[in-house]
Amino acid sequence: MKSCRVSLAAAAGDEEKKMAAGKASEREEEDAPRLNAQESDTLARIDSSLFGDQRLHEDGASLKALLIKAVRCYESVIQKSEGKVDPEFFCQLGHFNLLLEEYSKALSAYQRYYSLQSDYWKNAAFLYGLGMVYFHYNAFQWAIKAFQEVLYIEPGFSRAKEIHLRLGLMFKVNTDYESSLKHFQLALIDSNQCTLSKAEIQFHIAHLYEIQKRYRTAKEAYESLLQTENLPAQVKAATLQQLGWMHHTVEQLGDKANKDSYAIQCLQKSLEADPNSGQSWYFLGRCYSSIGKVQDAFISYRQSIDKSEASADTWCSIGVLYQQQNQPMDALQAYICAVQLDHSHAAAWMDLGTLYESCNQPQDAIKCYINATRSKTCTNTAALAARIKYLQAQFCNLQHNSLQSKSKMLPSIEEAWSLPIPAELTSRQGVQSAGMQACKPHPGSSGASHGSGQSLPPHMSALDQAEGQTSPAKRKRTASPAKSSESWSNNPAQTQTPNWYLSPQKLQLLEQLRVNRAALKPAQLQMLEQLEAQLSAMNLHQQQMRNSSSGQIRPSLTNGPSAESSLPAHTAPRSPALRPPWPFLPSPAPRTAPQPSPSVGNNHTPGSRSNRDVPYLQPNTLPHKCTSPGEAWKSQQHLNSSQGLQKSPGSQSACPNGDRHLSSSASADGSHNQVGHSSTTPSDPSEPAVNHLSSSSPSSASSPASSSLHTATSGAPTGTAPTKESAATQGNASTATNHHSPHCSLTPASPTARSADNPQLSALLGGKDGLAASSMVNHVHSSGVSSPVSALFTTSPSPRSIEPTGSLNEPGSATPGPPPTVTVNGSGGGACSEDSRSPLKAEPPELCIRAPHRPAHSSSTVSIYPTSADVLKACRNLGKNGLSSSSILLNKCPPPRLPPPPSPPLPKDKLNPPTPSIYLENKRDAFFPPLHQFCTNPSNPVTVIRGLAGALKLDLGLFSTKTLVEANPEHLVEVRTQLCQPADENWDASGTRKQWRCESSRSYTTIAKFAQYQAASFQESLREENEKKGQKELSNEMTSSDSVSSRRKGPLKQIKFGTNIDVSDEKKWKLQLQELSKLPAFARVVSAGNLLSHVGYSILGMNTVQLFMKVPGSRTPGHQKHNNFCAVNINIGPGDCEWFAVPEPYWGVMSEFCEKNNINFLKGSWWPNLEDLYESNVPVYRFIQRPGDLVWLNTGTVHWVQAIGWCNNISWNVGPLTAYQYKLAVERYEWNKLQSVKSVVPMVHLSWNMARNIKVSDHKLFEMIKFCLLRTLKQCQSIKEALVAAGKETIWHRRSRDEPAHYCTICEVEVFNLLFVTSDSYSRKSCVVHCQDCARKGSGDLDGFVVLEQFKMEDLMHIYDQFSLAPALHSSSS
Repeated sequence: MKSCRVSLAAAAGDEEKKMAAGKASEREEEDAPRLNAQESDTLARIDSSLFGDQRLHEDGASLKALLIKAVRCYESVIQKSEGKVDPEFFCQLGHFNLLLEEYSKALSAYQRYYSLQSDYWKNAAFLYGLGMVYFHYNAFQWAIKAFQEVLYIEPGFSRAKEIHLRLGLMFKVNTDYESSLKHFQLALIDSNQCTLSKAEIQFHIAHLYEIQKRYRTAKEAYESLLQTENLPAQVKAATLQQLGWMHHTVEQLGDKANKDSYAIQCLQKSLEADPNSGQSWYFLGRCYSSIGKVQDAFISYRQSIDKSEASADTWCSIGVLYQQQNQPMDALQAYICAVQLDHSHAAAWMDLGTLYESCNQPQDAIKCYINATRSKTCTNTAALAARIKYLQAQFCNLQHNSLQSKSKMLPSIEEAWSLPIPAELTSRQGVQSAGMQACKPHPGSSGASHGSGQSLPPHMSALDQAEGQTSPAKRKRTASPAKSSESWSNNPAQTQTPNWYLSPQKLQLLEQLRVNRAALKPAQLQMLEQLEAQLSAMNLHQQQMRNSSSGQIRPSLTNGPSAESSLPAHTAPRSPALRPPWPFLPSPAPRTAPQPSPSVGNNHTPGSRSNRDVPYLQPNTLPHKCTSPGEAWKSQQHLNSSQGLQKSPGSQSACPNGDRHLSSSASADGSHNQVGHSSTTPSDPSEPAVNHLSSSSPSSASSPASSSLHTATSGAPTGTAPTKESAATQGNASTATNHHSPHCSLTPASPTARSADNPQLSALLGGKDGLAASSMVNHVHSSGVSSPVSALFTTSPSPRSIEPTGSLNEPGSATPGPPPTVTVNGSGGGACSEDSRSPLKAEPPELCIRAPHRPAHSSSTVSIYPTSADVLKACRNLGKNGLSSSSILLNKCPPPRLPPPPSPPLPKDKLNPPTPSIYLENKRDAFFPPLHQFCTNPSNPVTVIRGLAGALKLDLGLFSTKTLVEANPEHLVEVRTQLCQPADENWDASGTRKQWRCESSRSYTTIAKFAQYQAASFQESLREENEKKGQKELSNEMTSSDSVSSRRKGPLKQIKFGTNIDVSDEKKWKLQLQELSKLPAFARVVSAGNLLSHVGYSILGMNTVQLFMKVPGSRTPGHQKHNNFCAVNINIGPGDCEWFAVPEPYWGVMSEFCEKNNINFLKGSWWPNLEDLYESNVPVYRFIQRPGDLVWLNTGTVHWVQAIGWCNNISWNVGPLTAYQYKLAVERYEWNKLQSVKSVVPMVHLSWNMARNIKVSDHKLFEMIKFCLLRTLKQCQSIKEALVAAGKETIWHRRSRDEPAHYCTICEVEVFNLLFVTSDSYSRKSCVVHCQDCARKGSGDLDGFVVLEQFKMEDLMHIYDQFSLAPALHSSSS
């Protein structure tokens, strides 16, 4: 290995410089610190698991000094040895730098370790430290992968709770709420410590219920949390705030009067717990406004502005309040404040337009409506466009003279833009600027009220506020949004306007002449030219004045902010936090104010949070030197002051892939998340705001950065449009999502091509020539349980193919090489090698540096073909070789990886391959053996068997809607409400943007009721068709074109799809199931050659029949079948279905597309964009399934389907008895475990049933099943020995007939044989099952658990010994 630090003098060969360098080296050696034996012993016990641990805090000063010394010592050793040291040095150096919060150096050291250590994935502490570094840099995509791999290789990792917490937070930010909820629940049951208290985790769980619109469950969770004793004030305040706002906005929680009363009560209690929460004051104002308490609402809004940074939402709400009280001038100024704070605040622009329209100023209303339509999330663009057209037509019809003679009730938008902000609402507590303190008005100086009754205090005059105007809103102002107002000066009250400037009336005339330029007369054209020349001179003069006064040109926006406009900057100072120095990770968000993208809808601003916003724990608020939950989290240098932490428009730019930088700051009271509201529409009940909770202590109370409530980042999905008064926008105003770097490659270092007969798998199990009796499987100590089948398909990328692009050039270097982005690949069959091949160099004799204490690898080995007694004996020997008997002694295998796309890429003309189709003429064709072989050939991802129903004389009428209604009219039907759109397109709900996410909602009905809907839909279509027949051909074409256009540009029609109808009950569906027995054996629901027939119990929809009732447009979104099993689908008719299919080797590409689009590939609902697939060279099979056609989906094929007509379909899964099917099923089983997703098919349980029931002649299939049995035996033996050592006895609990396989209630992994059941549930005979890891997390000594044993070890040993390779059959049959 080349030296990491090469002397330039030595390279040049200059002898004199060599001598100087030698002397310098000697001095460095003398200066280098040396570690004594005690220090070395201490350091050997330190790794990344201390990060965030209380132990690090207890002895902070002395440990920090030791770590600094160790870093200098290690760097010196690495330098002197020219980098040729044990890779563990780099790993330890990474740990030390991580604990010292030197993230850049930690990343560099971790990368060196990654590039040198081939089996880096066995080091859980390395992966944990790497994940923490990625988390710090907001690289969630890679942090998630690193943390998932830790849990995969070592489920019992000491910091598993911390991992689950951070995974929950990251998934919440990424809007994967199901995954987030699961990880928070896993963190909650763990009795260990982490950076959040139990109450704070419970708050996140309750908020996730609310985000998912499970309002009743959320209400119960919030109220249960409030019953907790000694609940921290911050948690109590946030919980009451959420509970109150949810009651105000959600209709399902009761009648309006009671809801509002309860909401006000909760918000008042929240303010008692935290009086400085501007968010709670704002919500309280909204509640008062909704019940007509105008003065109370105004006071609350003022308190909101006083307690927190000015918010466009609050100003918009104040404007609505003034407008309701018939105070248009005050309303105007409030709206202007809102749009100046947030140029794309659609609600404020619309309300301002409405105000102008009510004052008979259509030209200004038009400008405001145009600005509203420019907001990316404006949901009523079509209605606004129609209104604009109407006003323009109305305006053009007015006579020019009548326009000039009319007196305007309000200043024009150009004039209003330069008006000062109302004085009584600009004061703010905690202002650091002395100038602001000087101009802060007295509460009683708000001026005289005008109006009567509930009239609100008016704005102060311009003269009153001309001087010293330094409020947050004023500081954020920019030039006028109108073209003619680009020239307005910074402070018109202080600048004398030249008399040759255009007056507002002339500016209005100019605009009118420009609009009607084509119809102007010569005299009018001459006037237009004069006015334009005068305007140009005025603009030039103003620009010169601005340059001379401020030294820079203020930004100006043409006719208001546009999507491309640059928002005014009002951000906190950038922090010195380090950016990742390597090019593959996108630049991290600076530790400044939260940086929301300008994704706003009605009443939503980037500075606001909606009630679906995620209370996200900022990376820099997590403890680096952890305290107990009640103690403070350390304030970091890169945190800003409380004012700098507020959100501001323009403080964030979107990332290239549409993702947003993670906001990493925190606000003392949370920035506003609800927005201004209109007086015309009710509020959307979906989203209250939240603040993230953290602990606080007196030591950190003085720091504004260590505030107890941290800004929540939005996790709400975009595209959902709230109503105008909605306080609940679903825009991702501050969503922090994964950074997707175009430079980041997720392909492994040495990818291997996947094939049906994987040579690596053969090598693992027995070598190229078959499984030899001498094949050895090494055993390593592991504190967690590896899956019995995890070794079947995973490989470790060789680091020899990775050339690091960076190195530790010098001590403290921050120039790491390529990121160890825990690459994933789905190829199967890798060996579980224990050989690290890492270069070990002798340590300098004068240094006493010891490697960390790691369990020694046992020399005991087990052959793949030993008897079961030998297996158990070897396991016992492992326990006697100095290893803890409580450990699970299994091979660690590399975590499963995403497969790279097949290479070389297909040419573009091969991306639409013809779908393999077979036409049957008679029954003999259907039972011809080559048909089975053709369908199961891995080279055919999908096969269409045409004419099957006719050839077999299947009575498809048994599955018609009429027959179904007659047979079981009250049978349950799951209904998906979807949007009807073209099969090759997928639009959002507004029909304005293409997307991958396929949106639908779930409900339930009966077959009879859905049949009525299906029939009514058909009748409605017939009527529409008859109406079209009466029209001319040209008219038909225009209608068709208009229809397509409207579908793509406006709201889409909703349809209902009846799905997942269970047809497994033989008593109810006897005739239907008997009819399916006519199918050839390979396609039947039950057959001896079907793996799923050996599961031993029913898995609905897999080894049972499901039925689907469709209308045109019904969609089955993209997916692979559970555990990659094959599938059979028959179209009953009468209509057709259109299918799309992608070969299994491309599933990794599809998964990456889902990740880029913030969708969970395994559990999310998605509809691929064909253009994306073709650009990535992904082939797509596309074909029509007609009535009577059978579609055979081969193993792992990705597919999605849309109905063209009215039809029913039946479907089920099949598992061919092949090595290819078993291998891919096991791969998905392991991938599901990595992703914390339940595997519907219990592969361990299935493998033992196969060993009991069938003879296997396929050598590769036999090897894989036998190896699964071997690992399961080892696991069972190891667990039993651990229980004996802990003094825990097992209870015999024989497995009953047809008893389903068991899964852990908490983490949903399969639990085989030894079931950890809570004592309470066992006494009630309900048996709540846990896996060993989850049981020990809840109780380290397993108190409160009983262990049930379902199989005697002797029985398992007998099955294992009797399972042998059967002789191959020379004849083939179907």
